[in-house]
Amino acid sequence: MSDIGKAFENGKAFIPFITCGDPDLDTTCRIIKSMAENGADIIELGIPFSDPTAEGPVIQAANERALSGGVTTDDIFDMVRRIRGEVDVPFAFMTYANVVYSYGSEKFISTCRETGVDALILPDLPFEEKGEFAPVCRKFGVDLISLIAPTSSNRVAMIAKEAEGFVYIVSSLGVTGTRSVIDSDLGPIIKTVRENTSVPCAIGFGISTPGQAAEMASISDGAIVGSAIVKMIAQYGKDAPRYVGEYIKKMKDAVR
Repeated sequence: MSDIGKAFENGKAFIPFITCGDPDLDTTCRIIKSMAENGADIIELGIPFSDPTAEGPVIQAANERALSGGVTTDDIFDMVRRIRGEVDVPFAFMTYANVVYSYGSEKFISTCRETGVDALILPDLPFEEKGEFAPVCRKFGVDLISLIAPTSSNRVAMIAKEAEGFVYIVSSLGVTGTRSVIDSDLGPIIKTVRENTSVPCAIGFGISTPGQAAEMASISDGAIVGSAIVKMIAQYGKDAPRYVGEYIKKMKDAVR
């Protein structure tokens, strides 16, 4: 089992997301350490992209701030390399197919392996086109995470059968962002996933409160939170690590 899969072995997993380089890479480093110290089971590292189609306004703005600060993919790889000695929580890169293409798929994925990135999440990669990346990911032992949305309907079983690491279940239609209510009926999707794979599944998109995290973790194997954390970083800037750490601790306690 991959390190990503092992993250689910001690109960429900809490998976926070951060946009690397917002407000700067030094702060990103300190936030990652704070996340790990406060119970994050896997940390999703967003590589900023100029056209993040799956993201709502909060994460889009974080992408813009990071890019205007001059952060590059190489800078982020260097940061992971530096921090890997201090943080042993699995890392998953969340970015867009174009970022990987333009870097060179083989070079990007082999550098993931070399720096200690365990998985890759590409929200704009349709299941039917994953053949572009899957063989290279397998070659270097990097899990290519499959996403399943409420619209996946008759494709859920097919996607689940080929899943690696964990299955990312998108809670609701549309882009990322906090929601006051998550009203999608995810029960049938999770049932189909579990009938077709032993790989764990975690729910993301829209979760922001401990109550929502607990509810989503009760029907799946974990909860993923992005926008609520990115919003906090926008608010507190260089002082964010402490506040994010406190939030992670609350959320991890809730999914337990």
